[in-house]
Parts: sequence; C-alpha cells; structure tokens
Amino acid sequence: MADQIIHPTAVVEDASRLGAGVRIGPYCVVGANAVLGDGVELVSHVVVAGHTTIGARTRIFPFASIGHQPQDLKFKGERTTLAVGSDCIIREGVTMNPGTEGGGSKTVVGDRCAFLANSHVGHDCIVGNNVIFSNNVMLAGHCSVGDFAILGGGAAVIQFARVGPHAFVGGMSGLENDLIPYGMALGNRAYLSGLNIVGLQRRGFSRTDIHDLRRAYRLLFAAEGTLLERLDDVSGEFSGHPIVAEIVAFIRAGGKRSICTPRGANEA
Repeated sequence: MADQIIHPTAVVEDASRLGAGVRIGPYCVVGANAVLGDGVELVSHVVVAGHTTIGARTRIFPFASIGHQPQDLKFKGERTTLAVGSDCIIREGVTMNPGTEGGGSKTVVGDRCAFLANSHVGHDCIVGNNVIFSNNVMLAGHCSVGDFAILGGGAAVIQFARVGPHAFVGGMSGLENDLIPYGMALGNRAYLSGLNIVGLQRRGFSRTDIHDLRRAYRLLFAAEGTLLERLDDVSGEFSGHPIVAEIVAFIRAGGKRSICTPRGANEA
C-alpha cells in the first residue's frame, strides 16, 4: 500500500499481512504468518515470527523478538498463537512467546500496555489492558496479569501465578503466589505488604473506595480464624461493594498457586 514505509533492508515475507500506515525500519524481519495492524511501527532490528498478530499503532523497538517458538521443551512445532493489542509500547530486547498445546495454545496481551527493555512474556500468558512491565521483568508461562497491574524492574513471576487487576509487584521481587487485586507484593520470596494505594489514587479511586478496601484488607488478613472464614466475613460485610467483591471473587476462583499473604498471616 502506498502509505506503508518499508526500509529496503527489511525482510517481509509475501504472505504476511500489513495494515495501512505500517512502518518497518532497517533490518526487521516479518514472518509469513504475521499480521501487523494499521499504524504499527517496527523501529529497527525487530523480528515478528510465528502466528502473531500485532494490534494497531503498537510500536516495537530494536532487538525485540516477538512470536518465536515458546521456551518449553514439550513444544513440538504445533500451531499456536500470540496476539498483542493496540497502542502498546514494546521496548528494546523484549521477548514474547506464543502458547503451547498444553496451555491453551495462545498468549494474549491487551491494549495500551508498556513493556520496558528486556522484559519477557512467557508462553500461554494472559496479560490485560494498561499493564506496565518495567525493565527486566520475567513472566513465566501460564501466568495471568490483570488490567492496570504494574511490575517493577527485575520482578519475576513463577509459572501459573495470577496477578490481580491494579496490583503492584515491587522491583526485584520474586512472586511465587497469587497476588490479590489492588494488592502490593514485595521481597524475595514476595509477601503481601498492603494495598497499592498510590496506584489507586493515581487512577482516581475515591477516598471512600480506598477506605473500604483498607477495612476489607484488615479483616481479610486478620490473625483470627482461617482465610476462608475471613473471606466469608468480608463477603458478608461488604455485600454489594464491587471493588471488594473483585478481591473475594479472585480468591474464590483459585488457581494452582496459594494466595500471597502478609508475613506471619494464617493462610489456612
């Protein structure tokens, strides 16, 4: 198309599909099964491989490897996919892998996400909208990350872990359990250190909502009773409160990992 700009050193396979206004810089490689949406920019030295779809206006910076086969020794070349949303920023050296047959066969990244240099999205992960990965974040396979979550520099998330919406994982933390929505995890191995109050304030949550979340958090992780008993108490006291209900639903949904709790908390 006339409005596409493709540098003469780039390799773009004939079967690939390019939207209007796509810009492909020097020494990029676009595979035959790649789909680049309208206005996508590959700055330079970017490789988009496999059955990969890149949403409109996403910008990908040098030496990013997007869609190469997953880092899973069980992978035998089956057809799996990677879908990246619109208006994302993918900085230098980022790697994103498609899914595997044993994990749902797809990796999905939402819209308006930012992946800073050398961060990694493993196979079969589901990443929501407006998520931020700081430099060198490592997301292992089969993880999920909710909308507006932020992972600090060098944070590592173990396979099958869940990070709830609006949660924050501190830099250099090693998260091996599920982090509740609106929660903050710090340390190696990471513990629940409270609520992501700064993030809530920045995103316009009301003082009443934050106050209610604090009360629910204190009750949920009190010393008395088991976590399941306290969960019932919180569910009853905050019936009809949508934000608290989100935390309750997250815990009740469960997963393959335990819930990340404060230091010394009773997890039973």
